[in-house]
Amino acid sequence: MTDSLLAISLLWIFVFIYAVAATIDFGAGFWSMIYLGKRQMRATRIANKYLSPSWEVTNVFIVLIVVALVSFFPGATYTLGTVMLIPGSLVILLLALRSAFLVFSHTAKEYEKFLTYVSGISGFLIPGLLILILPISHGGYIKTTGGIESLSFVALLENWSTYAFFGFAISSTLFLSSLLLSDYSNVAGDDEAFIIYRRDAQILGPIVLLFALLIMLAIKVEANWLYENMMNQLAWLVASIVVFALSYGVLWIKKRIPRIAVIGIVIQYLLASYAYGVSHLPYIVYPIVTIESGFTDPNMFRALFVSYIVGFAILIPGFIYFWRLFMKDRRYIKSGDS
Repeated sequence: MTDSLLAISLLWIFVFIYAVAATIDFGAGFWSMIYLGKRQMRATRIANKYLSPSWEVTNVFIVLIVVALVSFFPGATYTLGTVMLIPGSLVILLLALRSAFLVFSHTAKEYEKFLTYVSGISGFLIPGLLILILPISHGGYIKTTGGIESLSFVALLENWSTYAFFGFAISSTLFLSSLLLSDYSNVAGDDEAFIIYRRDAQILGPIVLLFALLIMLAIKVEANWLYENMMNQLAWLVASIVVFALSYGVLWIKKRIPRIAVIGIVIQYLLASYAYGVSHLPYIVYPIVTIESGFTDPNMFRALFVSYIVGFAILIPGFIYFWRLFMKDRRYIKSGDS
């Protein structure tokens, strides 16, 4: 494995972890907003129990992604930073709004509903904006004038495939979060919240699959080079569909085993994203930047790679402890329940 391939693999791991963790986190904020003040208030309490410790940890990975991209692929950073200026700025603004309003919603009780709605809606939009990097990276939206690259943002918004990606991001956010919250409710022994979130996951599963099929159609029409490469990874795609079907089926059986569904769906996303990532190589942004053209100095990479390994050796035990403390501790999950 070459240094550049090793670097892009590490970056891909960061992106995958953040994509799964952040979508669950953003989705939990949305469900907290949806069920606030309604008959299903216990569903809101469960979502808030998850959100309270998780949202800060999730943001660690977006920092890791940015630092890894700048460190490993400085040649790609300029292009991505330029073309993602508008959507990236919107994401940063929404992240700041969500973080601030999420904190204040737990302290300023007289404004709780308004603050929860702002944090829920902003979190709902962030995944849709972040996923725009995918159609942009497929080519056709970046124009170069006088050696300066710029994004044809209007053309991006006018294309139907953009909304296929946007819909996939939103539906995946709600699907993954409802899945995990159903498991969280099950651990808490909260039957009402469990039934609500399992029902939401049952409804959203087919919607996610529909948007995934629309994305494949969009890729075939607009990025045939990527579609042909993905057909060479057909075995991984078929495996992901099979795992999705089995995991989704678990939601319909009477025995309550939502954790199997959660683990299965995460594996399914892993398989599908692997097939997509391998098919996208060697391009970071087609056809402008490849992993080789954007790669840093090899000596710099080796030093950085060692530092990442050391850092993860320190962080991983902390993440495991965090999971056991906040995600599996019945005393914490049930605390404050009436």
